[in-house]
Amino acid sequence: MKLFEEPLALLEETTGPVGLVVGIGALLLAPVVIPLAAGVGKPLVKGVIKGGITLAEKTKGMLAEVGESVEDIVAEAKAEMAESQMQQIPTNSQSQA
Repeated sequence: MKLFEEPLALLEETTGPVGLVVGIGALLLAPVVIPLAAGVGKPLVKGVIKGGITLAEKTKGMLAEVGESVEDIVAEAKAEMAESQMQQIPTNSQSQA
């Protein structure tokens, strides 16, 4: 029994007698609790994953709309710059003549 006494003594030293009892209880209850938790946890995890996918799709759509708006603003700014350059060209050529 020395094989079991040394690890148990070490556990009792580090966690105390309460920790030792809780650890042994957890080991005994694990075969019952894990399947129950898996049965309850799986739908919960699926719901969280579905929510994450929905959020990612909505975010992707919002970013696409923002990207289109930025592209429109850049195109308008370039058009205004080109228009102002076209207006400056005739005045420069008239002053040289």
